[in-house]
Formats: sequence, structure tokens, C-alpha cells
Amino acid sequence: MRIHVATDHAGLEFSRTVQAHVASLGHEVIDHGPVEYDALDDYPGFCIDAARAVAHDQSEGREALGIVFGGSGNGEQIAANKVPGIRAALVWNDATAALAREHNDANVISIGARQHPVEDALRFIEIFLATPFSGDIRHVRRIGQIGEYETTGALAGRDVV
Repeated sequence: MRIHVATDHAGLEFSRTVQAHVASLGHEVIDHGPVEYDALDDYPGFCIDAARAVAHDQSEGREALGIVFGGSGNGEQIAANKVPGIRAALVWNDATAALAREHNDANVISIGARQHPVEDALRFIEIFLATPFSGDIRHVRRIGQIGEYETTGALAGRDVV
């Protein structure tokens, strides 16, 4: 599977560790930056590039997921979620890593590099990558509603203000 990775300056060293670990699991890793430390870098571009690449690969039928991270993971998740077709989940423990895939078919995860020991974050990533979407009809329906709103700005059967 192709894994797209992006970070900000707070996660640069962590990114190198993640990329090596994910590659050792047999995945193709694509780094969307940054490539050098800059305390004033702007993470949205890196994370949006990674998310766009995931969406593009998936639209072409290629298995792909994304991993974005920064100090807290919050901004990176927000940036990734601006890309149509992306469902980015903030992951902070084993359960959220599994549920992101099982219930939400998340295609990108975000992790706070300053919030977790490296071993824990790598475990979250392994769980995310190994967990399939359940395909349960209620989850399919809900994901469909999110996609509908994303493309039309409306939710069937609801007045949205």
C-alpha cells in the first residue's frame, strides 16, 4: 500500500522514524515534507499535499492512506480534512486508531508528535494500517452523508442553516 506522510517542524524527526518503520512493514512511503527543520514552516501545505495525494491515489483505484502529524495533530487533521474525499481522524490511543478505520473508513490519521512516546505512536499507526473498514451499513450510510454534504452542501432530509 502507498502511505503519504506529512508533518510540520515539530514532527520532523518523528517523520523520519515513521517513514522508516512504515517502509519496514512493506509499504511504499511518500514524504510530502518538510525536508529540513524550519521553526516557522507552515504545515497546511504539507498536509494538504499528502491528503490530495491520498485522494488522487484512491480515485485511481490504488490502495493508499495518509499519516500527518505535528505538535498536537489538531491543525494537521484540520488541514487534511479540507481536501474533498478525505476523512482524517485525530488518533490518540489504540481504540481511536482502530475505530478511525472500522467505523469511519478514515483514509488519513493525524497524531500529535509531542503528545505520545514514539513507541505508542508507531503502534497507533500499525493498528490504523492493519484495520479494515467494517462495511457495516450504518457506517456506510453515515460516510455517504458526509460525502454528500462535502459535494453538495446539503444533507438529505435536513435543513442546514
